[in-house]
Amino acid sequence: MKPIAKNSMKPLKKQLCFCLLTLFVVVGGSHATPVVAQDYVLNMQHFLPERSTIPAKFLTPWARKVERESNNRIKINVFPSMQLGGKPLGLFDQISDGIIDLGWTLPGYNPGRFASVEAFELPFMMTNAPATSRALNAFVDLHGGDDFAAVKVIALHVHGPGLIHAKGEGVRSLEDMDGKRVRGPTRVINALIKKAGATPIGLPVPIVPEALSRGVIDATVIPWEVTNALKVEELTQTHTEFAGDKALYTSTFVFAMNQAKYESLPKELQQVIDNNSGPETGAWASQMMVNADAPARQVAIDRGNTIVTIDGDELTRWNKVGNAVITDWIAEMEAAGRNGQKMVEDARALIEQQSR
Repeated sequence: MKPIAKNSMKPLKKQLCFCLLTLFVVVGGSHATPVVAQDYVLNMQHFLPERSTIPAKFLTPWARKVERESNNRIKINVFPSMQLGGKPLGLFDQISDGIIDLGWTLPGYNPGRFASVEAFELPFMMTNAPATSRALNAFVDLHGGDDFAAVKVIALHVHGPGLIHAKGEGVRSLEDMDGKRVRGPTRVINALIKKAGATPIGLPVPIVPEALSRGVIDATVIPWEVTNALKVEELTQTHTEFAGDKALYTSTFVFAMNQAKYESLPKELQQVIDNNSGPETGAWASQMMVNADAPARQVAIDRGNTIVTIDGDELTRWNKVGNAVITDWIAEMEAAGRNGQKMVEDARALIEQQSR
């Protein structure tokens, strides 16, 4: 038998090394970098640009958190700016009808449909956003009825203090509202705008920049945090804030999941969703919005824009207007068979309780 030449061993050694390496990847390496296929893929849609506060600081981080806590059995795709189609005003129905699995929107984009949360949009009700958000979740448990029965509510929340952003000299008194066309997000806030003497124009927030630039509106009410994303500080010159511990107004938001999709998940994955739902989730969203208020305000100041503060006797005049809006809303609720006075009293009590 001929001895094996040294050179003939090289292919054998290479083959042996390759086999050992393959064995390591399959047996040992698989523990280091497992490949996991998602069992459930969920699509989330909202109407804001991807870099806006809520998508960047809440919705996408929430999605990644749920993915991690599900051991990557859930995958959530986040689609900003209505990329899956439709209009912002139709987002709630997209969720309830199963067109999307998850969505974030304003109940007020469907006027009169969600009366329970309107109590929190009334003038001079809100103290601070996280406390008011916790109170809102408790309030809907008391007075929500079937308002949100069509969906699995992840969280309800509000934004920080609302204010008026206007062209030119802006709003320095109630008289300055006369003749102005002012964008409002919901029917309750539009009622305040009208009572103050202006013409309310109901528009979803993504349309605000175009409406300002084309002269469709003279002013808009929004919180500071979204002004940068919409370039409102470039399209207006005066920003009117309100002194005191109660905001002029706030808007309510709902983050929800399609009920059938939620029920299709196994119990342990439903629990992951439940663990990331409720008052504290709403407080998280609202806190992210509040955190963005001051930097956005500073951008307006750095541009040389004017900040006006309504206080003293002028604030008292605005409060009287706000009280008239509340009185009208209570009467409207009573006519619809709901105890409007009780709703306002409970809203105030819950907000005060959470604000301590």
